[in-house]
This record gives sequence, C-alpha cells and structure tokens, in this order.
Amino acid sequence: MVINIFKILGALGLILIILGVLTKKRKSQDFFYILGGLCLLIYSIYLMDIIFIILQYVFSLVAFYDLIKLQKHKTK
Repeated sequence: MVINIFKILGALGLILIILGVLTKKRKSQDFFYILGGLCLLIYSIYLMDIIFIILQYVFSLVAFYDLIKLQKHKTK
C-alpha cells in the first residue's frame, strides 16, 4: 500500500480549516485558515482542478489579508 502524500495534505488542510472554525481566537483562526488553505491548494494542484486551485488560492489570500488587517488594527 502506497501512501499518497497529496491526499494526506488534503485531509490535513480540511482538519486545519475545521480547527480554525472551532477556535475562538481570531489570530489563531486566520493561521489555521491559511495553513489549511495552502494544504488544500497543493492538493488541488495535484488533482489539476483549475476551479479548485483558484478557489483555494483566493481563500488563502483572503485569510492572509485578514490576518494582516487584524495585526494592523491591534497596533493602532
């Protein structure tokens, strides 16, 4: 039995996004969303599904933007 690292990354991505939904700390949520989104982006590239690639890229980008925006808001 061969372990497919890309399927593991896809599952890990979903788990990280679920953790982001369950956590109460905003910064932790964004962190989980970014990591989970990137894992799912790698998996979608492996699948060569252009729609999923675009969606995961945008999801990760928006989560990163939200994290930056949160940090700028806290410094004010």
